[in-house]
Amino acid sequence: MTSGRAPGCPQGPGTELARVAVLLGRAPAGDFEVVRRAPDGSPQVIENAPFLRDGTPMPTRFWLVDRELRAAVSRLEAAGGVREAEAAVGAEELALAHARYAAARDARIPAGHVGPRPSGGVGGTAAGVKCLHAHLAWWLVGGDDPVGAWVAGRLGVGPGGGAQAASGDDLSRRLRSGASG
Repeated sequence: MTSGRAPGCPQGPGTELARVAVLLGRAPAGDFEVVRRAPDGSPQVIENAPFLRDGTPMPTRFWLVDRELRAAVSRLEAAGGVREAEAAVGAEELALAHARYAAARDARIPAGHVGPRPSGGVGGTAAGVKCLHAHLAWWLVGGDDPVGAWVAGRLGVGPGGGAQAASGDDLSRRLRSGASG
């Protein structure tokens, strides 16, 4: 994992770090890697290191940075999407997803690490649904996440291919209008 730089890419305007900082509206506090891109090549999902640069545990492994997808997910959350997703998926299936996510994240922690560790599953949640953005981000990079799949279905984001399965212009139009799948 780099400090937000693409291999061989210097820091400065136009670098991965700068692009992600613009999308987040702030400088990233930890190391990350762009693991999924939108059809136009801009970062869509980043994978965070398990710890921020100051050593603080970072429970959220995958972060949705695409502005249009984030806005669409926020509208879904505001319309009661968290409760709907939790009811649609069910507690047992959700618990298994959290366990898979936590195990994959924790496998990236160096052996012999001493000190605080990230906890919880998707978005740091031990049970239930906290953040549809984190679930969709994990699903977009191939995670076995039933909530992420539910969100993708509600937004009309294609299975397995995520936003890349639709034409960029068509998806952008649907997301801006607030239409769901």
